[in-house]
Amino acid sequence: MAVRAVRGAVQLDRDEAGHMDERVAALLTAVLERNGLTADDLISIWFTATPDLHSDFPAAAARKLGITDVPLICAQELDIEGAMPRVVRILAHIESDKPRSEIAHVYLGAAAALRKDIAQ
Repeated sequence: MAVRAVRGAVQLDRDEAGHMDERVAALLTAVLERNGLTADDLISIWFTATPDLHSDFPAAAARKLGITDVPLICAQELDIEGAMPRVVRILAHIESDKPRSEIAHVYLGAAAALRKDIAQ
């Protein structure tokens, strides 16, 4: 089985913990479903959030989904002028037999504009 990386992002409507939980859970669920994965296939997940998000850690949403034995880490995105606001991004390392070209990267809602080249 190979180690692969899956990217994804979602934009939040507002900086509230419950809303972050919902949006991050939707992103993680879509990544798992679109790639035919379970939590057992996850190796680790890096979360980043834009500097305007303060209400909670994105990784908390993963723990609430039951992803409890996977290493998770959160970091802050660079504060670039003109960047899309209120965005949570992920970089998930997974075990998969799929070739790199078949990995589905997931950009939900307005975040699809961030990576039109790989968003599915």
